[in-house]
Amino acid sequence: MDLRDNLNLPSSASKKRTYRICFASDFFYPSIGGVEMHQYQLAQCLMEMGHRVIIVTKAYNNRKGVRYLSNGLKVYYLPYHPALDTVIMPGLLFHAPLYRKVLIREQIEILHWHQATSSLGHEIQWVAKGLGLRVIYSDHSLFGFGDAASINLNKEMKIILSDSDAAICVSYTCKENLALRAQIDPQMIFTIPNAVDSTKFTPDPSRRFPLNTKNIVVLSRLAYRKGIDLLVDIIPSICKAFPEAYFIIGGDGPKRYLVEEMRDKYRLHNRVEMLGSIPYEKVRDVLVRGHIFLNTSLTESFCTAIVEAASCGLLVVSTNVGGVPEVLPPEMRYLAPPKKDDLILALKQALEQAHNVPSHKFHEMVKDMYSWHHVAIRTEKVYNMVMASKPNPLLLRVRMILSAGPWVGIFALLLFAMFYICLLYTSDAADDLLCVDLGGRRIIKKKKKK
Repeated sequence: MDLRDNLNLPSSASKKRTYRICFASDFFYPSIGGVEMHQYQLAQCLMEMGHRVIIVTKAYNNRKGVRYLSNGLKVYYLPYHPALDTVIMPGLLFHAPLYRKVLIREQIEILHWHQATSSLGHEIQWVAKGLGLRVIYSDHSLFGFGDAASINLNKEMKIILSDSDAAICVSYTCKENLALRAQIDPQMIFTIPNAVDSTKFTPDPSRRFPLNTKNIVVLSRLAYRKGIDLLVDIIPSICKAFPEAYFIIGGDGPKRYLVEEMRDKYRLHNRVEMLGSIPYEKVRDVLVRGHIFLNTSLTESFCTAIVEAASCGLLVVSTNVGGVPEVLPPEMRYLAPPKKDDLILALKQALEQAHNVPSHKFHEMVKDMYSWHHVAIRTEKVYNMVMASKPNPLLLRVRMILSAGPWVGIFALLLFAMFYICLLYTSDAADDLLCVDLGGRRIIKKKKKK
């Protein structure tokens, strides 16, 4: 095992240094998801440690401009609207002046962007490197190698990460996936898992409802990637074999109609309860109603949902895909391949044990294993390592970009050059305090006129 991944590094004897950090992604509040919660919780912990953190994201409906969240967390909702799903249309040079203005105004030292599918993250990374900032990327998902979308994304990630200082993955499986598809040195990738706020996910067996049943909770986006087709095949068989089984399904998505059709076909309205979309603050209220948590995902990099369920004292049944086997110890979960018969067998074993689950013991185990404070400490060590290292010289960066391929590399180099030109000749009000030197190597302070 690589000690760099564990980040059990000796603490520096020198005075602790604090940084000005910018998180950037298309995905943030008010949208709710794993990437959004990761950024928010990590930012809060880093601010408690003395760092200055801001977040840059796109506009959400009427939420534009600068907003402040808990503990003074500053969020820039830039006036870019989603073009596909929740991702903005790439603006290339047209967006660069605004990114530049924010980074210079806030005197950012480290850009930490999240999620490979974030167009905003890709663009602001080019701007940050042009300003001489250190750039770190966090990967939260697994991607394939065979379909056209994955091939194009992997090629783009190879170009982007060739000019980054480090990468962070939420599981070892995620690390292997990123190293292969982006073709980067695994030594520059660190593994830091997600976490949960265990104080908000506490067990309460007295709130299990309905009574005299074995309640199976499913909280997920109802989409193909989450294995909803598998779920639809499993429910009738389990309801037939276990008269006391009761399903509580929360979430919404394009596959919802399949669940509703299955419930109508097998007349399971009194055995399958559909709650629709659940606000994040209500997730714990749904989880404590259950004995078992079921996850049928076809691909997962980490799966924070099963950690939240275990923290609430539920026994977990999940597909053994991606990084899921790394998340919980064997006594807290049953794993099975993403196949109907295997999942039914695992669920039957869990149902036989449902009334003997040590809920409070599970909560204490999760509390010891996962903490956002520990995640922040390990992330800070990555920041320290990156800031202590020397930045790559310009010619080495050019060679690394050209290594992406004969045609793609030349296109990326042209884009790289255009970003530099745009940054060098763009002037705005933010330059009253700071400016970029002509080499694009560092940010230098202007002397105020007396």
